[in-house]
Amino acid sequence: MIFTDIIFYTLATILLFAAIRVITTRNPVVAALHLVLAFFTAAGIWLLLEAEFLAIALVLVYVGAVMVLFLFVVMMLDINLDKLREGFWDYLPMAGIIGLLMAVEMVMVLGGKFFISAKMPPKPADYSNTAELGRVLYSDYLLPFELASVVLLVAIVAAIVLTLRDRKESKSMNAADQVLVKKADRLRIISMPSEQMPAEPISTRSAEQTNELVNKHVNKETK
Repeated sequence: MIFTDIIFYTLATILLFAAIRVITTRNPVVAALHLVLAFFTAAGIWLLLEAEFLAIALVLVYVGAVMVLFLFVVMMLDINLDKLREGFWDYLPMAGIIGLLMAVEMVMVLGGKFFISAKMPPKPADYSNTAELGRVLYSDYLLPFELASVVLLVAIVAAIVLTLRDRKESKSMNAADQVLVKKADRLRIISMPSEQMPAEPISTRSAEQTNELVNKHVNKETK
């Protein structure tokens, strides 16, 4: 067994452990942290396959953005997942059957003639897997890529439509009503006759006395 095989089996063991802990732990924060560990371990496996771009994208996008946002939402909302996990073991037989079928399909695909052997030929010094990935993605798999982008766009629009509903308790403004508002609707001008203040200096008069005099004149006009 060569050294890369030892690294692969070590990372695979850590990945399986983290994945099992994600679905078995009762604390959502602990589950999210184990998912971060699973992403990092998967990125290490991508590095073994000489796919540096996919490894860095996995760390930057999922670990650096998606999981941080997920942790922030979980810790901010304090979601009680105990009720959501009720009846979890009732679905275990069906989940086991589906998982077994998925494992059989993966073995059939990886054991077929289309499976790329782990012993890949050495690449030249100027080889770039990012450029090679872009060439294959935008040439041979252009149609599936565009279909996936359309599906994601439809999902984003559907999520916005489902969440933006008229709620009685929410406060909103109508831009058309704000544009059509007139001065008379917001401003009222009161005519107040001039009245001579006492002869005492303003500096010796307190702010409370000044406010009382102004309020008295305003109340007199409004009555």
